[in-house]
Amino acid sequence: MSKNNIKEMKCLNSDQMRANSTTVKKVFIQRDYSDGTDVKFQMKFPQELEEYIDRQSFEQLIDTLNTIYSDAETMNGRTCCESCFACFSAYLTYICFDTYYDKCLKRISAFIDEQNDTIWKPRNLYVTDPIERGLRVIEIVIFEPTADHQNADNSNANSVTNNRKP
Repeated sequence: MSKNNIKEMKCLNSDQMRANSTTVKKVFIQRDYSDGTDVKFQMKFPQELEEYIDRQSFEQLIDTLNTIYSDAETMNGRTCCESCFACFSAYLTYICFDTYYDKCLKRISAFIDEQNDTIWKPRNLYVTDPIERGLRVIEIVIFEPTADHQNADNSNANSVTNNRKP
């Protein structure tokens, strides 16, 4: 895949990717409740992704998300003081400041956006932020190109199969 095609793919959002494809498959990574109700996702690599992405990239994504969610839910001096100060100010501080949990959610959104742009979109995949699914699942969308789009790529010697795992 040429550098120009990668740059074009980075600029596409999920709606534009969907418009360029006819078949959309979805893979869901479920929550892992083995350690309680803390936000943690299963590390099991789905078979549906085997031809698109390597196991290491998938595990790195899930491990990073699990680490950030664990950090967000950890009770420490900072979160305790934050809660006490909010209570004393009748929760008006939340108008001016984000909670530590909110900051972690923003970190997760930024991380997923960066991962989508660099790793997932070039392979015709898109990872949805778990907060958009109520922290129940991580949705990974697989975009299958249309025949017209595939023929255009083949004529340029840049077939869609080049987007798949090497």
